[in-house]
Order: sequence, then structure tokens, then C-alpha cells
Amino acid sequence: MKANLINIFEKSIHEAEIHVSGKHIARIEILGPENPSLPYILPGFTDAHVHVESSMLTPAQFARLAVVHGTIATVSDPHEIANVLGVEGVHFMINDGKRVPFKFCFGAPSCVPATVFETAGATVDADQVGRLLATDDIGYLAEVMNFPGVLHEDPDMMAKINWAKHYNKVIDGHAPGLRGEAAKQYASYGISTDHECFTYEEAREKIDYGVKILIREGSAARNFEALAPLVAEFPDRVMFCSDDKHPDNLVEGHINVLVKRALASGYDLWNVLQAACINPVLHYSLPVGLLREGDPADFILIDHVGTFNILETWIDGALVAQNGRSLLPDLRSEHLNHFECGPKSADDFILSAKNSEMQIRVIEALDGQLVTNELITEAKVVNGAVVPDVEKDVLKIVVVNRYSPGADASAPPAIAFIRNFGLKEGALASSVAHDSHNIISIGCDDESIARAVNLVIEAKGGLSAAGTNGEHVIALPIAGLMTDGDGYDVAESYTRLDQFVKNELGSTLKSPFMSLSFMALLVIPSLKLSDKGLFDGENFKFTSVSL
Repeated sequence: MKANLINIFEKSIHEAEIHVSGKHIARIEILGPENPSLPYILPGFTDAHVHVESSMLTPAQFARLAVVHGTIATVSDPHEIANVLGVEGVHFMINDGKRVPFKFCFGAPSCVPATVFETAGATVDADQVGRLLATDDIGYLAEVMNFPGVLHEDPDMMAKINWAKHYNKVIDGHAPGLRGEAAKQYASYGISTDHECFTYEEAREKIDYGVKILIREGSAARNFEALAPLVAEFPDRVMFCSDDKHPDNLVEGHINVLVKRALASGYDLWNVLQAACINPVLHYSLPVGLLREGDPADFILIDHVGTFNILETWIDGALVAQNGRSLLPDLRSEHLNHFECGPKSADDFILSAKNSEMQIRVIEALDGQLVTNELITEAKVVNGAVVPDVEKDVLKIVVVNRYSPGADASAPPAIAFIRNFGLKEGALASSVAHDSHNIISIGCDDESIARAVNLVIEAKGGLSAAGTNGEHVIALPIAGLMTDGDGYDVAESYTRLDQFVKNELGSTLKSPFMSLSFMALLVIPSLKLSDKGLFDGENFKFTSVSL
């Protein structure tokens, strides 16, 4: 095929003819200077860190949507499904991904469960991590979230890191807010990346310690604005990633959106493309072609560098997307799950007050961030119970253990309060609750919370919302995290649910369900809620709702 070859290594654009033989590029023939009448050809995009499960789609369905935007590969941490199903879940992701030509690089989850302060569905120990890393199907040790364990040389954590070193595989990091000597020590154990930096200063410091920075712009956490200057200053030390991408956002765009945004902000074309196309492939040793003779025939065609609209996506010499239409098959998958939870009543969510005048700790959610703040406020007490104060946007948040069968299934839910979700009525609930994926719900009253939670329970996993004008639920029958339904249909259903929560229930957040899913993520400070109680992420211990 003839096109304008964008050679990122040589920083040049020439008219060229690319000869493909089977799955590889056999020959590249330079024909002359840039020819504006032809499309432009360049390596495809790689998402340097993503949890495929966050799209609520199986790997095969995720790939169907991603290729339309020029993405040909992902570096994927399967710890979401591993927290539900253990190693069996990791193998499910690998095998499902192999059904399509998309290039998934899955990691060995390093922190399952993420902490001992929550109930997960499985444990992945050091021996299991070692066995995973020994296989060609696993490309790296996935994000080491337990940075206190690294700093204190926890034996289990050290064993996992040593297995990665033994097999000469990359070790991914996860250390939000870690600075100074502690960050330097953390990096010294071979931690090579961090996607959790939310300030330029933190990222700049970690680069000095040898860490590569993944600039994240997902459905919940958005750090592009703060970290984009690194593209100009350290083009060989940065990559782009989404981390978590809900289906509606994935339909709209992927790494291509960050490329367009960076170029529109005035960043150099070659630096941007190095971050989007080259750095992830080299850092993770991905089997992805970079448009050189002998490479796998992985590339994309765009209309022009000024507009960067994706015309075609090719993987291993096969056309997989064209003019906004995916050519990958719509595949069904096995429905693995781990869901043991009986229905709840409104009475299960009553929180008795110590007295009529008391103060409570409140989680302050921050739109577009995973970190939260801790607020202290006067409790609203009615009939001896602490209740939501909707006028002050202080809502009730609950987490229900979904893994305990039999008598343990009646264990009381954890109850706390949260601000900034903006609901005026009703409740929303989800079995996507990082990292253990118990059922999490936020609502304006106990009856609505019970309705939303029970919708999730009846579906054996999913997202739900309940209000005066009705109920909505999206069933996620695979681990309570994913569906094998058509990705475009799922995106439409999610959009309707999202609009219901915003327009009917009143949420003011950009992505209320994505934000909800992180309110149980204990490894991100400051205040979060697990099924075992309110957790102080700064001091890594439980704390009380009441003062």
C-alpha cells in the first residue's frame, strides 16, 4: 500500500510503499517527499496501563471497540477479576483475549487481595504469581499497590518482586503521593512505572528515581492536564494510559484522544507519538510492530497529522477496523462468577446514633480523582438514627460483602457517609468496587439503597439505580464485573443509566459509577469504605464514623 510513512524513529515523513507478506512487513520502499493526497501510516497506539474489566466488557468485546480508535495493544492488569476468581480469572482474561487478533499483554496481579482490611473473593499468593510469571502469557508483574509492604520488606511482597526479577519481567508501580526518600526506596526495588501521580512535582521527582510516568486520562482519574508538560521534557520517560475506561467513553475514543489533545496543546508531534506508540512497546517488550521491515504488520492509517482521524487499523497484516467500523467478531464468552449474597432490607442499613448531637467523619469525593478528603460535620439524627442530609449533600454509603455464603451472608453491611455525589433522591449501586468488588451503594434513604442493592444481587452482579421514576440495571454476569454482550449495546445501556443518575437522581459527577467504584479502594487515601468498615488511608487503619 502507498501512504505517507510517519517514521517516529527518524522523525521524518515520506511517501512510501509498504509491502506486507503474511503477518509481517516485508519491505518499505521510500518513493519521495510527503504527498498530501495520500493517507498517513504510523504504528498503532498502545494503552500502557488499563484494567479491561473496567470497561465492563470481556477482552474480545473491549478489542472490538478499541481498534476503531487505532489502539492495537494494551498492557492490562487483570487484578479486578483476580480479586473475584483468583488465578482462574486471570486465565479467563488471557484465553478470551486470544480469540481476537488484538495484542493484550496481561500481568500477574501482585496484590490480591489488595489489603487485609476487606473481604475479597480470592487470594493470589507468591507461588501462584511465580507460576504465572513463568509463562509466556504473562508479560509483567502488575501494579505493586502495597507500597508500605515494599518499604517494610514484607516477605510475600518481596517474593513476588523477586519472581519478576527472576524471569526478567517488568515491575509496575502504584504509589500515589509517595515522595522523597520513601519514593526513592520504593523505586530501588525495581519498580519501573507509576500511573498514580496527580501532580507534576510528584511525577518529576519519581523520574529522577528512574521511574517512567504513565500519563493517565480515564473515566474517573484524569491527570493529563497536570502531567502533560512531561511529554516535552522527558519524551522517552512517559507513556499514555487510561487505567479505567467505561464503555461509553471507549466508544467515544481511547489513546487517540490523548494524542489529539496533546497535539492541540502544542506538543511536538514526535514526542507525542513516542509516548503513544513507541515507549510502551519497548518498555514492556511487546510483540507489536513499529513499522520497520521484518516487524509484525501492526499499523494505522490516518487522514492527516493535523486532524489525526483514524481511517484503518491493521494487526498482523489483517484489517481490523475501517472508517469507524470494527471488523472484529461479536463473540460470546463463558460466564464465570463468584456471588454469594442474599437480599437486603432497608433495616439492614440503619445506623444508630450515639446521641442527638454528634459529629461524623464524611468521605469527600473529588470529581476526576481517586483520592478523597476527610470532612467532619454535624450528623443529622432522626428517630435515633444517623440519616443522610440531602440538602447538605451528605449521603449514605454502604458496602455489602458478596462472598459470604450461609450464615455469614447475614453479616451487617459497612455504613458511612459521603459528600459530592449530589443525589437529590434515590440510590445507585454496583458490584464493581475496587479492588475486592463487594457491593457498594450511595443513596438518599435506606429504602432506595435497599432497592438498588437488591437489583445488583438479583442480577448476580451489575450496576443499578433506583428512584421515583423507575429502576435501571445492567447485568454483569462474568465475575460481577463484565458482560459478553455487544460492546456498543452495552455502551448505549450504560449511557441511559448514567443519564438517569444525573438527570433523574441529580448526580453532579462526570462519571458517577466510575467514581462510586473507587470509594472502596483502600490503598488510595484519604478516607474509603470496605465491607469491614471506614478506613483511614493515610494511616492505613480503620477509623470510626462518629467522633
